[in-house]
Amino acid sequence: MAYIDALGTEHQADPNARIVSLVPSITELLCDLGLAGQVVGRTGFCIHPWEAVQAIPKVGGTKDVNLEKIRKLAPTHVVLNIDENEKPTADALAEFVPNLVVTHPLRPYDNVALARLMGGVFCREQQAAAWCAAFEAEYALLQAMPKGRPQNMLYCIWQDPWMTISQDTYIARMLAEIGWSVPDLGESRYPEFRWSRELIDGIDGVLLSSEPYRFTEAHADVLERQIGKPVLLVDGEMMSWYGSRSLQGLTYLRELARR
Repeated sequence: MAYIDALGTEHQADPNARIVSLVPSITELLCDLGLAGQVVGRTGFCIHPWEAVQAIPKVGGTKDVNLEKIRKLAPTHVVLNIDENEKPTADALAEFVPNLVVTHPLRPYDNVALARLMGGVFCREQQAAAWCAAFEAEYALLQAMPKGRPQNMLYCIWQDPWMTISQDTYIARMLAEIGWSVPDLGESRYPEFRWSRELIDGIDGVLLSSEPYRFTEAHADVLERQIGKPVLLVDGEMMSWYGSRSLQGLTYLRELARR
């Protein structure tokens, strides 16, 4: 049976795959599917599950990949993500890696297809099916939850310069699950912005993400006093990681909506 990735590439199931994962959230999923022993390389940002990844060699970051380290590991498959990894990296890997499995979840429910793809290609279909069943149950709870008042929230991922997310992002679609929107601040998916009275008046509040910038409660307290609008610190992993953490992310969303 063939499995289709985000670029439409067909992949055959391979029980003996040697996998390099360049996507932190998918590294976690692969480990949770029982594939830690077949993951021969990871990025330095692949930190979950902590005990399992300690035995897996690092091959750089998601953007600054060390191609020679990967070459020496002789993987049969490299898992990439369209948003997190750059095309020149994929092109270079294609010259010596037999299979590039490209992923691109756009919304929370896409994690079901992602788990099935990983489970299918790497022969962990039963484990993937169990994970998908758990996700479906949690997603149903989220859908059944009474919707609160729609809110327009500015989701901040960086400062100096200040940066946010566009409506065309996974995070924005996570927020949409609880009826929250994000302001349209331009064509960039992660636009820079300046604080202005017009911007502040047009939002209901601010969400400061714990990653990639390490916003803290102290940042939230200071900003709330400055702009006079509610400011919440949110767990960036719960809001933006695909795969395993997305299951916890659905629970986190329900808790966020109740605040």
